[in-house]
Amino acid sequence: MSCELCGRECKGCRPGIIDGVKMMLCPNCLKHGESVYEEPVVRSNINRVISKRSVQSSSKDVYKDMDKELVSNWNQIIKDARKKKGLTREDLGFKIEEKTATIAKIENGDLRPSDKMVAKLEKELDISLFEKVKDITTTKQSSSRMTLGDFIKRE
Repeated sequence: MSCELCGRECKGCRPGIIDGVKMMLCPNCLKHGESVYEEPVVRSNINRVISKRSVQSSSKDVYKDMDKELVSNWNQIIKDARKKKGLTREDLGFKIEEKTATIAKIENGDLRPSDKMVAKLEKELDISLFEKVKDITTTKQSSSRMTLGDFIKRE
């Protein structure tokens, strides 16, 4: 290792501070500053933490609970339910703690509500905005290309 102050190669470089800057210094340059004692890093604890994190992250399946999707006409359902209850956009916004402009954008279809907001709207308006996702089955055809008909589930 080389000294960061003078540049000499030295096996005995140690950490030190000169003018507020921490550097690896040779014994000669260390005389010009303060010696710093560094506690040794315990590698076994770090390895345990890293391995624990990797196990936690690999076992988490983010798609597990994605069995529902927002209905296609969600904005109209929200608007109709609000009017049926006799609420203004301001009243609904106040009850679910959202801005009136946000409610307007949702009802106009300009803003898709988050899952948390959907839960609030469902509870307040007594509606259901999620539907169960249907499994998509495809049929093997002679050509390798898929058409829209391959995605339509015939009942």
